[in-house]
Amino acid sequence: MSIVSSESPVVVARGRLAMLAAHLRPSSTEPLDHASSLEPLSLSAHSSISPPGNLKGFLTIVDERTGKKYQVEVSEDGAIKATDFKKISTGKNDKGLRLYDPGYLNTAPVRSTICYIDGDEGILRYRGYPIEELAEKSTYMEVAYLIMYGNLPSKNQLADWEFAISQHSAVPQGVLDIIQSMPHDAHPMGVLVNAMSALSVFHPDANPALKGLDIYHSKQMRDKQIARIIGKITTIAAATYLRISGRAPVLPSGNLSYTENFLYMLDSLGNRSYKPNPKLTRALDIIFILHAEHEMNCSTSAVRHLSSSGVDVYTAIAGAIGALYGPLHGGANEAVLKMLSEIGTVENIPEFIEGVKARKRKLSGFGHRVYKNYDPRAKVLRRLAEEVFSIVGRDPLIEIAVALEKVALSDEFFIKRKLYPNVDFYSGLIYRAMGFPPEFFTVLFAIPRMAGYLAHWRESLDDPDTKIMRPQQVYIGEWLRHYAPVNERTVPSNADKLGQVAVSNASRRRLAGSGIKA
Repeated sequence: MSIVSSESPVVVARGRLAMLAAHLRPSSTEPLDHASSLEPLSLSAHSSISPPGNLKGFLTIVDERTGKKYQVEVSEDGAIKATDFKKISTGKNDKGLRLYDPGYLNTAPVRSTICYIDGDEGILRYRGYPIEELAEKSTYMEVAYLIMYGNLPSKNQLADWEFAISQHSAVPQGVLDIIQSMPHDAHPMGVLVNAMSALSVFHPDANPALKGLDIYHSKQMRDKQIARIIGKITTIAAATYLRISGRAPVLPSGNLSYTENFLYMLDSLGNRSYKPNPKLTRALDIIFILHAEHEMNCSTSAVRHLSSSGVDVYTAIAGAIGALYGPLHGGANEAVLKMLSEIGTVENIPEFIEGVKARKRKLSGFGHRVYKNYDPRAKVLRRLAEEVFSIVGRDPLIEIAVALEKVALSDEFFIKRKLYPNVDFYSGLIYRAMGFPPEFFTVLFAIPRMAGYLAHWRESLDDPDTKIMRPQQVYIGEWLRHYAPVNERTVPSNADKLGQVAVSNASRRRLAGSGIKA
């Protein structure tokens, strides 16, 4: 059996038609009951693991270079201050020890109460709540409030929260004009970065560079920016999506839930009475919950890093979206689809596995920087995939995915390396089944992650330890050189230099017309 490539227009069109058909099926006009719209996921969460307790104490360090002893304090949560190592020095010209940690593999620049991950045990919790429980029982709006303010909202708090988000869902016409003015082949994430950055210009009242560093001391000012960004991100994302097919932006509805409103803007074609399919709405809502927050990842770190300078929140979030755009961060689920399509059939899996072991093929969707166990989000998504397929039709790639997972999890090569399915392994299949083109997948990642970004932004503003981020470096370059006039310089044969810059054919044509050779 051959599989059509994930980029095939036929596959995209069929998926989108299936999703639209599912939306158009008769559905109840009663409010959506999120708990019963899909079959219960019934996934267990780790609850037997105890917190580590008080780890406070001291380390005694002996510097064998000098024979000196040093004591370094360990905090009760098991951390040491990197600056304590600066006192360990060999003498006058030694500025003290620095911690060389490329990629921040074991560096904690913040103390946070938002998210807890135990990668060895496969645990993910938002404010102490297991991700499995939230995915089964909660909604994205509830979870966004939880991440932001520390507790699940009461009925009245939830109503106020949803109203505030809805009230701020409209996007300035100027931002919509920017979206429409982008090149026809612009990547949706590039458009999203520009649109978010533009909001800074349209909301100068929230810019510390214009109004003073103390404006974010106001809780009212902070909360307004939170409502603005979470409210507008779906409208911007929908406008970005509609632009791909040459359609005009659709105004948000004030009568639908958050995720329901997003699907409405995508698929209503301006019909104000249109309502998305409740099961597909719930499925996407669960995906939003799973992607809402994930501790100090690359893009969340970018939010903290940028906001430490006092920059406005829109610019900080735009920077985070830019980081998420990277294929090593937010674009991995598209790589999974390409991999499964290249495998083609279940029968080809053994050959593919051998190629992975020989380092000739790449296994996408397995392994994670943090998780050395099964990613708890992937467990939820695997169950969710079956629910989505029951509505829009079964994607043939799922058979390859399930078989590949089974083989990998039983092979000592992958077990030894602790390579388990991650969140990207199944999310791309669900997005494709729902009719989203691969280039839009990372946008669907960015929408819910606004909650995590903004929670970290908010927490950093209240943290007395927050300082402008300025990491150290280990300098290994030339120690001292003196300037020489250009005609007296000698350039080593192995010196780096500017390479050949390609000249376009259009430039060649223009240069040829002026009598100048390229």
